[in-house]
Amino acid sequence: MTYDDYRATTRFPALDGLRGIAAAMVIIFHYGGERWGWLSGWIGVHIFFVLSGFLITTLALREEQRRGRLSLGNFYIRRSLRILPVYFVVLALVVGVAWLRGEWESSGLAPLMPYYLTFNGEFVGPGQPHGHVWTLGVEQKFYLVWPLLAFAVVFASRVRLGVSVALLVLLLALCPVHNAFISYVPIVAGCLLAVVLHTRTGFDALAVLMRPATATFVALVFIVIHLAVVEAVAWFGSDGPVILLYSVPVVVLVTSLLGTGPTVWILSTKPMTFLGDRSYSLYLVQGLAGVIAASVVPRFGVLSSSTALAVLVTSLLLADLLYRGVEKPFIGLGRTWTSHRGVACREPEQLGRSVPAKIGS
Repeated sequence: MTYDDYRATTRFPALDGLRGIAAAMVIIFHYGGERWGWLSGWIGVHIFFVLSGFLITTLALREEQRRGRLSLGNFYIRRSLRILPVYFVVLALVVGVAWLRGEWESSGLAPLMPYYLTFNGEFVGPGQPHGHVWTLGVEQKFYLVWPLLAFAVVFASRVRLGVSVALLVLLLALCPVHNAFISYVPIVAGCLLAVVLHTRTGFDALAVLMRPATATFVALVFIVIHLAVVEAVAWFGSDGPVILLYSVPVVVLVTSLLGTGPTVWILSTKPMTFLGDRSYSLYLVQGLAGVIAASVVPRFGVLSSSTALAVLVTSLLLADLLYRGVEKPFIGLGRTWTSHRGVACREPEQLGRSVPAKIGS
């Protein structure tokens, strides 16, 4: 792939496939039990973070070059209509199911609702009812600040590169102060990758990673690194350093998937992109799917491979309905609205679905 090819490409389906795998890993981590501990599915949300940072920034950079500036109003409209509708639909379903089951108070949801309604789930954290939405709180806050910093204050590409690096260094320095800063590092790493690749010099420096043979090698090395996460956490004594180090091979992997080759082909197949397209809803509905699976077959209440499979299949069925009935219509509304405001631009779907992580975009 050449620089001109990269700039002309409007969709990187392999990134959808990667997101789909990451989403599935998270669900397997939550419901598969100790037998699946080797997969380290929990770290999949940080793949989401890198992808989200890269895709959102790439689209913003392309709009700026095409239109002369990034419309912050349109950016926030598109992001809101992409994220909020399905989020609140799923939250309403979670509340409704708990109420109908007579578990509104006993589930612990009641005192947590102010956090979930305001996208502050990271202050609740995982391990709580609907606690996996902590990732959306992290992303939403970042995307309130990042466009202002990178596109309203900074205009020159060299300055933007310096700001991105400085922000990454600042976050790394703040990580020992509080663990909350760790989750922002993968997002900024993705943003930095987008800034680098947007320039011809930066693209040419990284283009070797996009060659088919190199991309295949990168994928194999990444698998080895991923499988070593369990040992790495044990060695460091915590997951914080592992998350920071893991962000580097994820950035390299994402870069390699922008070209061609066997890995790109596999991740771009219809089953993979089908999963990736629905990964945001898939991530959101996993808790609800777990309740449904346990209600249908009580033994699925025990963490196991069969539980993980049941929840994954149920999540995918629900996610498909949400994708078709909620996500796509509101994405279309966002495009129409911003077009009428005079600055039409492509949503993240045209490059790869931007999902708040977590599956954690």
